[in-house]
Amino acid sequence: MSTTATANAGGLGATLRQLDWRRYVIYIGFVVIFGFFAVLLRDQGFLSPNNLLNIFRQTATITVIAVGMTFVIACAEIDLSVGSVAGLSSVTAAMGIAAWGLVPGILTGLLTGVLVGTINGALVSLLGIPSFLVTLGMLGVAAGVAQWITNSAPQPILNDTFNLIFGGGNFGPIPGLLFWSAIFVVLGAIILNRTRFGRQVLATGGNRTAAAFTGVNTRKIKFSVMLLSGVVASVAGMLYAGRLESGRYQWGTGDELSAIAAVILGGTSLFGGAGSVVGTLFGALLIGLINNGLILAGLDSSQQQVVRGVIIILAVALARKK
Repeated sequence: MSTTATANAGGLGATLRQLDWRRYVIYIGFVVIFGFFAVLLRDQGFLSPNNLLNIFRQTATITVIAVGMTFVIACAEIDLSVGSVAGLSSVTAAMGIAAWGLVPGILTGLLTGVLVGTINGALVSLLGIPSFLVTLGMLGVAAGVAQWITNSAPQPILNDTFNLIFGGGNFGPIPGLLFWSAIFVVLGAIILNRTRFGRQVLATGGNRTAAAFTGVNTRKIKFSVMLLSGVVASVAGMLYAGRLESGRYQWGTGDELSAIAAVILGGTSLFGGAGSVVGTLFGALLIGLINNGLILAGLDSSQQQVVRGVIIILAVALARKK
């Protein structure tokens, strides 16, 4: 082998050794699991266009919630209340539409997220209470209020325009839920990677003291990400309401865990300072892919939980550490 060829081979080997493969674990895992199910379940219709579209539909609401959660976790905080906020917002939007009409109903749903996010943000940023404890308490409060004001009864939504806009219809050839998911991912990626606010979120999560010394108002940033998470969760609640044509306190139950898993699988550091909205999208799709494949494979719910948990643990164990 010539000296030039040897040098080129050595350079390529050095480049491969320096490549941080953990950064791409979510994408590699997605391709591997997709290929596995495509081969195993080819006769069960896994690759049919309807089934693939169902995976996107089923993960759209989690994706929306997870985009907001990406900012929270990148800031080294956590929000366990998002599932309950989604349920409460679905209820308040439905009740607002029934009482006052379309636009006031939508505003009522959004204001629910604003109120909860403001309370969470104030307690975390101004009083210094750990976000885990604040949002754990808010999880119970939001769920309890939603059940209380409805007396545990579903709140039907008879407004066709609301149901069409919020996930029940299509925008041209594009399913509404897919449209909402794409909008949030694109906006989230731009804000996190291309704006001053996004840089300050990452700086606050990476090293709060250093960020404060460089002029970042870390309290304001923490307040902002908690508020953002609440508002995004309220939109997700209205997507549930529009798709299912009713508000229920049960909507969103457990979504906080799925959203956190999607964010961590997507490469956002649980300790803050690093985040990827596009990675979060693939994390949510991976969870939906696993759920869909296990159902088509005929596993019962307990077996699905075991397999899903093992896959998520392995993926997180292999993911990039920060």
